Amino acid sequence: MSKKLFSFFILGLLFTTGIYAHKSKSLKLWYREPAQKWYSEALPIGNGRMGAMFYGGVNQEKIQFNEQSLWSGDNNWDGEYETGDHGFGSYRNFGEITIDFAQQNQASAYSRSLDISNGIHQTAFIQNGIQYKREAFASYPDQVLVFRYTANKKGALSGKISLTSAQGAISKTKQNSIIFDGEMANKLKYAAILRIQHQGGKIKIEGNSISFENCNSLILLLDARTNYKADFKSDWRGNDPLPLIEKELAAAQTKSYNTLRKNHLTDLSGLLGRASIDIGTTDSELLNLPTDERLKRYAGKSVAVETSEGLKKQQKGSEDPDLEETMFQYGRYLLASSSRPGGLPANLQGLWNDSNTPAWASDYHNNINLQMNYWSAESTNLSECQIPLIDFIVAAQESCRIATRKAFGENTRGWTARTSQSIFGGNGWDWNIPASAWYAQHVYEHWSFTRNNDYLKQTAYPIIKEICQYWEDHLKKMPDGSLMVPNGWSPEHGPREDGVMMDQQLVWDLFQNYLEIAKVLNIDPDYQQKVADMQALLAPNKIGKWGQLQEWQEDRDDPNDEHRHTSHLFAVYPGRQISISKTPELAQGAILSLRSRSGNYGRNEHTPFTAESTVGDSRRSWTWPWRGALWARLGEGERAGIMLRGLLTYNTLPNLFCNHPPFQLDGNLGIPAAMAEMLLQSHMDEIHLLPAIPKRWAKKGAFSGLRARGNYEIDCSWSEGKVTDYKIYSSRPTKVKIRVNGELKEISTIVK
Repeated sequence: MSKKLFSFFILGLLFTTGIYAHKSKSLKLWYREPAQKWYSEALPIGNGRMGAMFYGGVNQEKIQFNEQSLWSGDNNWDGEYETGDHGFGSYRNFGEITIDFAQQNQASAYSRSLDISNGIHQTAFIQNGIQYKREAFASYPDQVLVFRYTANKKGALSGKISLTSAQGAISKTKQNSIIFDGEMANKLKYAAILRIQHQGGKIKIEGNSISFENCNSLILLLDARTNYKADFKSDWRGNDPLPLIEKELAAAQTKSYNTLRKNHLTDLSGLLGRASIDIGTTDSELLNLPTDERLKRYAGKSVAVETSEGLKKQQKGSEDPDLEETMFQYGRYLLASSSRPGGLPANLQGLWNDSNTPAWASDYHNNINLQMNYWSAESTNLSECQIPLIDFIVAAQESCRIATRKAFGENTRGWTARTSQSIFGGNGWDWNIPASAWYAQHVYEHWSFTRNNDYLKQTAYPIIKEICQYWEDHLKKMPDGSLMVPNGWSPEHGPREDGVMMDQQLVWDLFQNYLEIAKVLNIDPDYQQKVADMQALLAPNKIGKWGQLQEWQEDRDDPNDEHRHTSHLFAVYPGRQISISKTPELAQGAILSLRSRSGNYGRNEHTPFTAESTVGDSRRSWTWPWRGALWARLGEGERAGIMLRGLLTYNTLPNLFCNHPPFQLDGNLGIPAAMAEMLLQSHMDEIHLLPAIPKRWAKKGAFSGLRARGNYEIDCSWSEGKVTDYKIYSSRPTKVKIRVNGELKEISTIVK
């Protein structure tokens, strides 16, 4: 299914093959010292399936690595959230490479860096007058991790290489390879091979390690796999991993380092280079500082303040638009590095995990986190990176049907899911009853952006219709004739009761998406009418006693509530039920609710709105991006910009990983979507340029390669907050509605 879906995607997007060149600005994270802490200082590479974290040590190099299908646990359907060897299980650490170098002296001129435009990690330093350079990348085309070690003096490389399994397998050596393989308690087989190539000097086996002596250069190739197969009928197991690993390594060995590197660069740079943003220029003095120092300067002691008189500057962090641009591109880099066609979707930590007991099992949390991971995929021109999520939904359907029938009755049609899901069809923790409706939105959005009707007919429509059938059977008719989602829970907040507003909004969105695609396919007219009738009867959104958008049917919202979740604002973003133009009263209610959750209403109604004043439970890795996107949809550019500043100030670690705490990747993957929403919106049947840019971006800027629903690609430049030039590309001649500088017009697209 993955290959077929990927083929459809390629056919639908052939016109986007032109690559946009990045600005000359650097897109490197760099540091003057080796990392000490895995989660906050080490740097990530990944090819969508395998990932590695680099510390950049001088005398000892540690490389921790993962493969996304190494999970404990079973195909559990009962909701048990046991995260050990059985039950629900968890994502696991695969292993570590350790290189102990013979040289054991201090280094000078040290730097380590990660170029997020091409995925090249480098470490450089001088030791004993010799200049050493290390380089690494994770290749999607060749399916291996590649590490190279060089020096500017022949014979300068000596030391010992070890490969260690984090699951207890014993490493063994064979010629120029270190190998381990084993089987977990759940019968999942796993294996890894590290292959060593050298120029000059010699290598030899020493027990379960390999030593190298007086070499000019070393190249290490790593491959790791399990026998996981994303197929319920096969009990989630496929072929033994070792033969495929051997085959892939043999193929990689036939290629020179330069060829492997070129293949990688063509692939990843081509993917990431499709879109760029320019929102200002950082002062050169600040730009020349290491990333961790720039982050500290950016945070400062206070931040920009929005008052009734406008945006005022108080003792705040440095303005660093290039750092904000880096955060946009870093999120895209991390998504492309942890989610590629043929693999699993990005989990709570993407695919980087050094623990066998990670927080929340490093699972697939479907009440916000998994969805946020993919908000930027379509709008920032990484559409194929969403395919693993769609494949995951397809693979999980049968297990979810079984779990759904056990919980809601054997005759229940369709399916939904519990809040936590595993790669074995596992459903853990509490039911998130509208989870399948939220998944359906992603299935729909992939079509909405690509307009691939083969995908729509063969994949999207059957999924979305079946989920509609679940709700046809499950909605509760109230005495007044309205329909409510029964026994819901507004994540993760309040009582369990009928008609929770987020649930109502999700089902409305599901029905709206179904009606649109059924009309496109000209299919099932009777069921279209059935869905339209149900949508019309859904209990509507409500405005409460202090003007807020209610979270529940009962008007119980507390204006001083600063809970992290803003679940009842789904209809604003990522939904499309509430907007300033079409539902102004509800939009104003959403604004009050969002201010309340941000600590800017109730007892704090008259305090300035700042990132600093957004405190406590509202400071989470994922809250800032969601609120940034919400403010953007509500036309509030200043407040959207404050959310970006809040994320970088309070929940971003030195390596720019986002911190819930603990570390999880949804903030990184979500913030590009919020930033794109500030620059371009397309959810209201028109393309809107610069709908919500903050003043600090307004002076002069540009973006290229952002995408709009309808299969459009847009370039735009502006000055003093006004669009000065734009281009809209499509695969065939068409006319499109576009809102530019407050004026709605219809123009012809440029065929590409």
